[in-house]
Amino acid sequence: MRPAILVVEDDHTLRDVLMRGLRDEDFDTVPAPDGATALRLAGADIAAVVLDIGLPDADGRDVCQAMRANGFRSPVVFLTAQHRLHDRLSGFSAGGDDYLTKPFHLVELAARLRAALQRTARPPAAPEGEPPEGDLILDAVRHAVGVRDTRVGLTPTEFRLLAALMAASGGLVGRRELVRAAWPEGARVHDNTLDQYLTRLRRKLRAAGSTRTIGTARGVGHRLT
Repeated sequence: MRPAILVVEDDHTLRDVLMRGLRDEDFDTVPAPDGATALRLAGADIAAVVLDIGLPDADGRDVCQAMRANGFRSPVVFLTAQHRLHDRLSGFSAGGDDYLTKPFHLVELAARLRAALQRTARPPAAPEGEPPEGDLILDAVRHAVGVRDTRVGLTPTEFRLLAALMAASGGLVGRRELVRAAWPEGARVHDNTLDQYLTRLRRKLRAAGSTRTIGTARGVGHRLT
């Protein structure tokens, strides 16, 4: 069976070109014109995602973070016209596996997808009805977080911190990486400022009834536990 690639691109003409080219390279394709559709379609039947960063309803990096937070583990290849090192690094920090700048050749995209599929082992799916991140649900398009049926009111900075922690799937996230994920490039953020935000975030999750909290590896970083 041919791998199914979710193609997330708002430009109808470019999306059709990508899909035809990938089908010629022995992939099946599933179209998505925006981030909300991509989040709905990203499931166990999708082998990999080709994700444009400049979507009409959300930044593609936020969409990728939400996919990771919701348990999607297949490779994600970003497409963008942004060439700066910071832009590429932010894509990897968001949970992307590869980053291709426009313009590019379709054969290169296909080769990168094959390489990503070969090196990515897909873990077992979570049992049906069990959210992959426990009771936390993150919606990057609406910038909303819920604990079961309770919405958690977060500031934009708190939301970005939580998204970075959820994207790591229980792995340790360094303090500098958290700062880069949550604050604008070049912002000077003192250690106690980050600690205060994490403390407020813990309190809000606890108040909403979440079983998850933010653990600390002193001097190294933080993880969702």
